[in-house]
Amino acid sequence: MRPSGAAELSDGTLRHLLWTAALLTPRPPALMVLNEPETSLHPDLPAPLADLILTVSRDTQTVVVTHAAPLADALAAGSRRHRVDLQTITPVKEFGRTEVAGREGPLDEPLWYWPKR
Repeated sequence: MRPSGAAELSDGTLRHLLWTAALLTPRPPALMVLNEPETSLHPDLPAPLADLILTVSRDTQTVVVTHAAPLADALAAGSRRHRVDLQTITPVKEFGRTEVAGREGPLDEPLWYWPKR
């Protein structure tokens, strides 16, 4: 058996390794924004990725943008197990307008906070 080079790994494997390294950094930032982290991953990996994200989110405010129901479902299920406060924002387009499902009135304040510098 020999070590594999990066050129021999699939895009999904490389992405998963990079997400793992980024999420398990020894000095996490105050805010992490993950844009569609499930892209190119194997269909079995959203649940383990959600577990990693929830582990990190205990100490770091984490925003995840996803269109993938398996990742969103895994985050929702894991949030109870990890005892993490999960807030979900679901945009809904009706009659040419985009609104947030379950929220009445304008979005005067975001559902997140900006960390101090």
